[in-house]
Amino acid sequence: MTQDTVLLATDGPVATLTLNRPDQLNALSRKMIDALDHALDRIEADEGLRVVVVTGAGRAFCAGGDIAEMRSVQGLAYYHEMAEPVHTLFRRIELLDRPTIGAINGHALGGGAELMLALDLRLLSDRAQIGLPEIGLGLFPGAGGTQRLIRQVPLCRAKELLFSGEPITASEAVAIGLANRVVMHDALLAKAKALARTLAQRSPLAMRMLKRTIADGADMPLSAALRHEQAMIGLGVESTDARAGFDSFLQRRGPVSKHK
Repeated sequence: MTQDTVLLATDGPVATLTLNRPDQLNALSRKMIDALDHALDRIEADEGLRVVVVTGAGRAFCAGGDIAEMRSVQGLAYYHEMAEPVHTLFRRIELLDRPTIGAINGHALGGGAELMLALDLRLLSDRAQIGLPEIGLGLFPGAGGTQRLIRQVPLCRAKELLFSGEPITASEAVAIGLANRVVMHDALLAKAKALARTLAQRSPLAMRMLKRTIADGADMPLSAALRHEQAMIGLGVESTDARAGFDSFLQRRGPVSKHK
């Protein structure tokens, strides 16, 4: 039987995606890219799934692209068969209408680091290392890494990571704002799922609008982004969730959690 390269498990409102090529350190193959795409189809079709956790099987989160597979295609074929699908996938993950949490259980290198950069929140195992080593292969990151990294950490730190290709520890990644926190390895998945359950209690409509407002505003000048936020919150205030939230607050019943 062919091994599934991506495993999808659900626990109430939480979906967990596990990269599942542990013998290859979960290297991103075209088959895995397609499997992630199909898993997202299933998640998006289920409104009961409100948060997605992404992790890796074995000792790595994802060691990058499958080098043998990458070497087998060049030029325009590489663009169509590898570069375009992975860019499309990571952008889809980044814009998913529900929050994503990376449970980075081991090394996230190359394409693995680029996948992490597309996730909303990142919890790192104390054993994890983060790096973009492509320069050592005569390449540079080509799955969104050059652009997402410079938007998420100071430019000089981004350039240091890209130019040197040297990995950094989990604590260093948190220190420069690349991740949220470091967690003891054995507690990582439990912590990620606990965070996911907390987020799942928030209004999914408000969460969708919030993610869209953030993503759209990031590509706008501040003046336009503020106007966009004003328009979006105007729509949000009219929602059933917001009305229920106002009533809940005034009646001291706690935050809204059950509305869709």
